[in-house]
Amino acid sequence: MNPVRRSLLKLLGLGAGTIAAGFKAFTGVEHASCPDEQHRSSNFNMSGYRAPKLDTVRVGVIGLGNRGAGSAHRMSMIENVEIKALCDKRPEKIKESQQRLKDMRLPAAVEYTGENGWKDLCQRDDIDLIYIVTPWKLHTPMAVYAMNHGKHAVSEVPVAVTLDECWQLVETSEKTKKHCMMLENCCYDFFELLTLNMARQGLFGEIVHAEGAYIHQLINSSFGKETYTDMWRLKENMSRNGNLYPTHGLGPVAQCLNINRGDQMSHLVSMSCDDFMMNDLAKQKAAADPFYNQFVDRPNRRGNMNTTLIRTNRGKTIMLQHDISSLRPYSRIHLISGTKGAASKYPSPERISFHDENWLTDAEMKALYDQYTLPIVRHIGDLAQKIGGHGGMDFMMEWRLVDCLRNGLPLDQDVYDGALWSAIAPLSEASVKQGSKPLKIPDFTRGNWKTNAPVNLTLDGGGNTRVRAQNS
Repeated sequence: MNPVRRSLLKLLGLGAGTIAAGFKAFTGVEHASCPDEQHRSSNFNMSGYRAPKLDTVRVGVIGLGNRGAGSAHRMSMIENVEIKALCDKRPEKIKESQQRLKDMRLPAAVEYTGENGWKDLCQRDDIDLIYIVTPWKLHTPMAVYAMNHGKHAVSEVPVAVTLDECWQLVETSEKTKKHCMMLENCCYDFFELLTLNMARQGLFGEIVHAEGAYIHQLINSSFGKETYTDMWRLKENMSRNGNLYPTHGLGPVAQCLNINRGDQMSHLVSMSCDDFMMNDLAKQKAAADPFYNQFVDRPNRRGNMNTTLIRTNRGKTIMLQHDISSLRPYSRIHLISGTKGAASKYPSPERISFHDENWLTDAEMKALYDQYTLPIVRHIGDLAQKIGGHGGMDFMMEWRLVDCLRNGLPLDQDVYDGALWSAIAPLSEASVKQGSKPLKIPDFTRGNWKTNAPVNLTLDGGGNTRVRAQNS
């Protein structure tokens, strides 16, 4: 709890429960936790912030597992990027990334390992950007430490797992004037960028509803002993019940709705079905291997499907779903519904409709792509697809990040976006636990959403960052 708020509550003789109860009685919506934005001081507005230009972006990468090794490799392919340091608890993972640097004829990075090697990395004075690719619970501590040591911080999703962590990130970024970006790569997928531009151009009319999801059958890989270090992801899903991974579906539709930049989330309700698969699989595995007994009959395990509904201050709605155990095809939904048209990405193929219930033909879809594809896609999209990372969206995100840092441009995703999108997870858990009660969503901008400029969709002032020759 914020020290000022703690002192105020003590002075008034009121607990957080009293405050929450009073707010519910007045509005019908509860606070999920005591940290309330009206008791949080705003040191500086990071939305639209232009940090000093960095001709060369010197990077330290923490975590070289499933995602980190690929991230380090893609970043090293961008000119004016130097991979200065690599950190992982497993020295063999560092060696693999060092070999990739050697294959590209780039200098070796300084190596850090052990439980606290990441702190030594962050303390270096020759690093500008810390790239965090670790288990969820380490994202905020590492990002805060990095910013407090003069580094910009970017983190895999989610950037925080509690509301207090969300506030820590916001307040630290504002205090240090260092960027803190959550690496929501799905904002850079090609159809998502197309619909964002179309929404900005008014082709869908007034957007009234949006849907996003993370429906991805991961149950078997989650139970693999070697898939995630210390099986951290299964432990998360066996101890938390809610939408634990909201940002892939939420980020792109939030940008279409100008959330934090013209509109703001007001409150949510969340509901989970029971678990019909994880516990059964844990029992099956425990019958053959007692190691899995630790996952049997966990009382707060995640249900198969969570559905969360969000209402915005301007009266729009968002539906989010999360399911990583049911046997369903992959989907992030990505549905935009407006007064003049609609778009939907899943199930494939991508579809757009105007004025009636008929989807456009392939030729009509091609014409839309020809007219409304954004400059970043025209500039780097083909190369991004060749380099890869979820079909190219990872590399496009990383190239854009570096280009913004080099040219002193505002980032497409700021600390308020990362905090807000990540906050849906703990809020959904709290709502589920309380019988799907509506809960207020904090305004991490503290009212600045009313005047913050929408995300910039041009390359004005940038676009001059090159990619190293792939045969180097």
